[in-house]
Amino acid sequence: MDLDALAPAAVEAIFLRFGASSLTLTDAGNRPVLEPGPGETPLWIDTRITGLFSPDVDLGALRNALQAELGLAELPWHRIEDLEDRDWEREWLKDFGPMRFGQRLWISPKGSEPFPANTGQKGSGQRGSGPFAAETGQKGSDPFGVGVAVVYLDPGLAFGTGTHATTALCLEWLDGLSLEGKTILDYGCGSGILTIAALKLGCARAVAMDIDPQACLATLQNAVANGVAQKIKILGAADEIRGQFDLIVANILAGPLVQFAESITSTLKGHGMLALSGILCEQADEVMAAYEPWIDFDDPVFREQDGQIWSRLSGKRRAD
Repeated sequence: MDLDALAPAAVEAIFLRFGASSLTLTDAGNRPVLEPGPGETPLWIDTRITGLFSPDVDLGALRNALQAELGLAELPWHRIEDLEDRDWEREWLKDFGPMRFGQRLWISPKGSEPFPANTGQKGSGQRGSGPFAAETGQKGSDPFGVGVAVVYLDPGLAFGTGTHATTALCLEWLDGLSLEGKTILDYGCGSGILTIAALKLGCARAVAMDIDPQACLATLQNAVANGVAQKIKILGAADEIRGQFDLIVANILAGPLVQFAESITSTLKGHGMLALSGILCEQADEVMAAYEPWIDFDDPVFREQDGQIWSRLSGKRRAD
């Protein structure tokens, strides 16, 4: 049901009183909240509430209660749908299967199996392929193939599964580099997907920084699951970063990328490589201008997803 101007807490209370086993608030107007601050849970301008009820709940009585207690002549837009029982712990994997990025790198949810080798099956843009087209069919006894790097991922509450265009662009950038023995800083690490991918592709050491405690926790859990925790230092604030790195990847948003341009580049070695994303195409020039004193940029790479065009900016730091 769309909330319109209704108070979310009041609607939630009525849903729960009628036995809702779960409640979900989602964006009803395609106006995403891209990056709330740590501990913040802002709602969308147009918010939709979804409740899951057992079959014996009297939904007619629920409708009447909502109208009476909220003072409504009629309910806002709403829909009732029968839902078959499923293995819900596994259901989310239908939309997040193994994905390939570039030539060597696979991202796979924990507990998911790759498509059988040599099937030639193509993904839909999420499953069985990196965004947004790649065949399976790797050879060898390993189901993902020989000579590939596999990151097993459970994002938890943090951003970063590989399905978003910005994450995909950064993963493809990493896959295209020779990373043996290098160090990397992941500035705004989210789930840790980029950090762990870099280590699986050959980096010797990584620092992952995020101001969101949930992101730091997700990064640690994913690092342990991938056997690379001993190579990662996880930080909760930018002022804890020490030293310089061969590579920096920052997949955050244009605003903080511009704001912290000097701080970010100060931790990049001379001739070190930088990749920035989380940037809409119309923001690319502003971000590049902020880094121009230090970075020689390659041509931007753009990718469309869900009506928005995102960009990746990559380049090399000039020698001091």
